[in-house]
Amino acid sequence: MTFSIVARSADGSALGVALASKFLGAGAAVPAALADVGAVATQSYANLAYRPQALALLSTGMTATHAVAALIAGDDGPVDQRQVGVVGPDGPGATFTGNNCHDWAGGAAGDGYAIQGNMLTGPEVVAAMRDTWLAESGRRRLAYRLLAALKAGDEAGGDRRGRQSAAVLVVAKGMGYGGTSDVVVDLRVDDHPQPVTELARLLDMHTMYFERPDPASLLVLEGSLGAEVRGRLVAAGHHATDLDEALTTWAGIENLEERIVPGHIDPLVLAHLRGGS
Repeated sequence: MTFSIVARSADGSALGVALASKFLGAGAAVPAALADVGAVATQSYANLAYRPQALALLSTGMTATHAVAALIAGDDGPVDQRQVGVVGPDGPGATFTGNNCHDWAGGAAGDGYAIQGNMLTGPEVVAAMRDTWLAESGRRRLAYRLLAALKAGDEAGGDRRGRQSAAVLVVAKGMGYGGTSDVVVDLRVDDHPQPVTELARLLDMHTMYFERPDPASLLVLEGSLGAEVRGRLVAAGHHATDLDEALTTWAGIENLEERIVPGHIDPLVLAHLRGGS
């Protein structure tokens, strides 16, 4: 009772899943992803064992198509009521919809993506997600591209029972918090009247607090800008002699430590400092 997209970034470096459902906390059950290996979404009387099984199969070099076939072949439960989508580090994604999934149910797959949904208002949900995914090629980071596809499906009708939860999960090698994790984004809205809209709000906050700055956008901390930043930090109670040290301390308190680069300031950090001083 969910619609989802599993996909790979245009450069192949990131893998992820986005989903929405009239189901409490669907993000806790549907998605799984492993950097450089693949991503999977299991739904419609979901077999949660598909998550580790799919990733294990992909890790051996198996294609997404063969991984889905193996999952179905090895399932002694109600396969005709299951849905699953899988994407690997290269090649086309694969999707499966059992014959007895609640109408409307179906999916679409292509190079680097698989989309699936059940108990939808109609095939227009999957079509809107596919069209948006393809139209967004190369334009945005994976989390935002996944969210755009999810939003398109939601606006096309989504789950015919209504709305409740949504989630997005993205992984990429060494690109998580502090460079010590592969989890780039892991956000869930478990119970909300407009979960996809709320998920978009959370993703914007995540970008602010946890993404690393674009090197090309960084401003050098010298001259009048350096003096301004120092003055604002002093006003905020940070009196360290070294400007980098004061800025780093303030940023840690504000949860902006991922955006700190010695000798420079991220325009987003500067805007936050100006807004809070």
